[in-house]
Amino acid sequence: MDEPSLELSCSELKQRLDAREALLLVDCREPEEHAIVRLGGSVLVPMAQVPGRLGELAADGRPVVVYCHHGMRSLQAVRWLREQGLADAQSLAGGIDAWSLEIDPAAPRY
Repeated sequence: MDEPSLELSCSELKQRLDAREALLLVDCREPEEHAIVRLGGSVLVPMAQVPGRLGELAADGRPVVVYCHHGMRSLQAVRWLREQGLADAQSLAGGIDAWSLEIDPAAPRY
């Protein structure tokens, strides 16, 4: 089976969530950003903590979707996770900001 693309769109993520697909949503922003707005059910793993929590992320077993503010940090994290063997890890294109614009206008923007 082919590896999924590095990024998935907000609409793709919404479809997967609506279908109740078991996903591990990882917010790689900082705690103060997470406090402003976050995707429901996501786990906060700030970028600097990703390497130290690789075992936890890998052991979960669910496909990993990482997001940040605009999608740059999460893309970097996903590239690293894939190098470590998490072949299905994906980054949310445009981050939580795009989610607020495209999917959930009630979600605060910053």
